[in-house]
Amino acid sequence: MGLDYDHGTGHGVGSFLGVHEGPQRIAKSANDVALKPGMIVSNEPGYYKTGSYGIRLENLVVVKREELSQDSTRSFLAFDTLTVVPFDRRLIVAGLLSNQERDWINRYHARVWHCLEGKVDEETRLWLEQATQPLPL
Repeated sequence: MGLDYDHGTGHGVGSFLGVHEGPQRIAKSANDVALKPGMIVSNEPGYYKTGSYGIRLENLVVVKREELSQDSTRSFLAFDTLTVVPFDRRLIVAGLLSNQERDWINRYHARVWHCLEGKVDEETRLWLEQATQPLPL
């Protein structure tokens, strides 16, 4: 769409307890440290329209090696999401999402439910069940 959210997408976590920690980052600016399996980085895409609104999702991910096909001898880097907190459904307009975007959110929420449903008290469990319901088509 030709829009630029004009900030970094992610940064390291747990190095010096700063807001935007290194040494690794995902940003337009130069990065002297390559991502390696096992590194944790924030994943926080967002868009801000001056004087109007801002949108940002933020999770933590771990870098991992991934084979793209069984025939491939090459491996690539990918991310596994570490964060297990539901997105606030009140802020999601499901009708504006593509099927792929909706499916991603529904898979993420199913994972949140699976990871947490047995680890919280009954009141929180009831809230979590509602918060992680699939988005409507």
